Amino acid sequence: DPYYRFNDVMYRWISLDNWTYSRTFKTPFDIRKWQKVNLVFEGVDTVAQILMNNVTLGRTDNMFNRYSFDITSVIKEVNFIEVRFVSAVSYAAEQSRCHKAYSIPPACPPPVQHGECHANFIRKKQCSFGWDWGPSFPTQGIWKDVRIEAYNYFHLIYFSSTSFFVKNASQWSLEIESIFDVVSSKPIAGLVTVDIPKLQTQQTFSVKLQPGEGSIVLLVNINKSSVVEPWWPNGHGKQTGYNMTTTFIMEAGHQIKKFSKAYFRTVELVQEPIPGSPGLSFYFRINGRPIFIKGSNWIPADSFQDRVTYDTLWLLLKSAADANMNALRVWGGGIYEQDEFYDICDELGIMVWQDFMFACALYPTDKNYLESVRAEVSHQVRRLKSHPSIILWSGNNENEAAIANNWFSIPHADREVYIKDYVMLYVKNIQEIVLTEDKSRPFITSSPTNGLESVKEGWLSQNPYDTHYGDTHFYDYSSDCWNWTVYPKARFASEYGFQSWPSFSTIEKVSSTEDWSYTSNFSLHRQHHEYGNEQMLQQIGYHFRLPQSTDPIKKFKDMIYLTQVMQAQCVKTETEFYRFSQSEIINGEGHTMGAMYWQLNDIWQAPSWASLEYGGKWKLLHYFAQNFFAPLLPVAYEDKGMLYIYGVSDLHVDHKLTLKIVVHTWSSLEPVCTLAKEGIIVKAQSAIPIYKESVNDLLERCRNCTRKSCVITFFLVGEAGLQSPMNYHFLSSLKDAVGIEKTQLSASISQQDDIYVFALQTTAIAPFVSLDVGSIKGRFSDNGFLMTEKEKVVVFYPWEPTSVEELEKSLTVTSLVDVV
Repeated sequence: DPYYRFNDVMYRWISLDNWTYSRTFKTPFDIRKWQKVNLVFEGVDTVAQILMNNVTLGRTDNMFNRYSFDITSVIKEVNFIEVRFVSAVSYAAEQSRCHKAYSIPPACPPPVQHGECHANFIRKKQCSFGWDWGPSFPTQGIWKDVRIEAYNYFHLIYFSSTSFFVKNASQWSLEIESIFDVVSSKPIAGLVTVDIPKLQTQQTFSVKLQPGEGSIVLLVNINKSSVVEPWWPNGHGKQTGYNMTTTFIMEAGHQIKKFSKAYFRTVELVQEPIPGSPGLSFYFRINGRPIFIKGSNWIPADSFQDRVTYDTLWLLLKSAADANMNALRVWGGGIYEQDEFYDICDELGIMVWQDFMFACALYPTDKNYLESVRAEVSHQVRRLKSHPSIILWSGNNENEAAIANNWFSIPHADREVYIKDYVMLYVKNIQEIVLTEDKSRPFITSSPTNGLESVKEGWLSQNPYDTHYGDTHFYDYSSDCWNWTVYPKARFASEYGFQSWPSFSTIEKVSSTEDWSYTSNFSLHRQHHEYGNEQMLQQIGYHFRLPQSTDPIKKFKDMIYLTQVMQAQCVKTETEFYRFSQSEIINGEGHTMGAMYWQLNDIWQAPSWASLEYGGKWKLLHYFAQNFFAPLLPVAYEDKGMLYIYGVSDLHVDHKLTLKIVVHTWSSLEPVCTLAKEGIIVKAQSAIPIYKESVNDLLERCRNCTRKSCVITFFLVGEAGLQSPMNYHFLSSLKDAVGIEKTQLSASISQQDDIYVFALQTTAIAPFVSLDVGSIKGRFSDNGFLMTEKEKVVVFYPWEPTSVEELEKSLTVTSLVDVV
């Protein structure tokens, strides 16, 4: 297993070598019958020479491109094919050496990442040379389908459909684009029929295909008397798609039938002045409705893409949807995901913010490089633009910020060269292609960016982190994460987060006994973020006592648990801050319309910012996300001794609700006081203040309460079973809390159909109750919760067959008082 212990370094030699893949095959058809025969590689990783029968067909140098070689004159009945790979690491170094005019930083990743240099000189998954959450495995091989295509007359290469709503005609239309390779020497005429039975829409067009490669674009107007159900993001409606058949009947009796799905949705990125605030808004309107974006950032699910199956993707994406997410950003240092990824997002209503694959670096703009990038961009846009889930193209990750904030210490005199390269790559090339190929969704050049303000400043704003414009990335590991005032009241938070360790069961698979301590060589080796392990301890130390157990394995498990509690609590605090800021402007800042924490998933078993461990297990953060992204949620914060509670709603109608507040002393399951505030109107899709009281007054009313001895819980309840999750507010650090007692937590497990019911009992209030069933795959309905009642029922949803006995054997229940 390449992920076992230190194998990422042990196996480094593999990527420094050159490898050749070869085979002999028989041609399964009569060569003489076909005008054109192509050898098509959907994906080659990355630098290779391709030979067939000892004839060089061509070379590849871009992992994200599709390569098609004409083998009409080369193919025989029996063939010998070779793909001769060159080490990506030595190729990148060579490219960097050849770029003599000026250097293009960064040269190498920080030593803590155990990575390789010059990733920016090769069109390959950037994080395969190492990243701050992942190993360096610069793979080489054939990473997608390879096939032979034989055809006469013409061949369909790309087929796509995008929808538009024509306002003045109040009618939906569909733009269908087909790209053909025509091998006949004269034009081919014919008819194309587009049929969408459910929408009573059928249209026939006369077309003429010219010799060579070219496209035909058809505009289909949807029957006005049909009711079109648009595609909606998760939580806002259905993900309706319509079966569509497109039939090409060309002269000489050749026909192609294409079955696809047509989706109808509009997307606008709204950047306009906001009353009472400098700057511009930055939010998405889907089908004319403003949507608060709730989600995370996606990285490649494995260093070895062939291990990523449909089931892997389904599990991770379904977990995102189950945590009330409606969006993911496909981050620019990974890959353009496989087709199935976007199919699942279409089905689950997960909007995709799609970066182009450039991250945290400056890039060359020589002729060959740009040519390769242009081919990559038009291929990816053509491949992906039919997906309604994709709502935005973004040029790169953090490269505007890298120049603006001078990450690479470029002397001021040399700045212009890099700015020129930046504009050349992302504006004159990528943006130009995207806008030509796809008019159905917005494009931004970078993230974070100031959007239209960046454009106005010549594509490079002075401060891309300006809270009055665009989107913001924010990380701060040293300030106390419970203090909401450290967070930027941004228009849109597209990256923020804190690290934690994955569960012991996840680490156990790739380590041995001597590795099981927080300070082992293994623990240091797996941490690729400078001072990451120390930063976690510092953050834990603000509010919790650090483990002191003399049993090293118990101490390690306690540390893991605390890092997960800390991460969950930190990201909860920050996300709730973004959610309650959506409807207000304070000192010119606010109208926050997106919260996407870094990061959703893991690439291997290691400490990282992820909420899903490698293999899909939910960390406590992911359980918390289910609540802090709930469609209806009360959120509390304190300011200068006042307690404020906001009602946050993503629902489409106003609701009349009751706010219930319950105050407990830590030492008793009996509440000291309860309060119900009735008749609160929580407005649709907004965040409004619903309660305000000084903490001192509240404590006085609840006799015998002090900040250290009491805790506040609260929730919203309405008609017809409408209820928010239970939320809580701590009045002091838990290490200072008075009266938290050692509790007896017990669980009895029973089976109901294909789910398992865990009936929990406690003898005292238990903070951060965590249920863990080791490596049994599945998830709980709730976890990491504050248990303030004697009994609680939690459901376990298995992802593979298990039994009550197995679950009983594997179960551990931990709460904060179990940490010694």
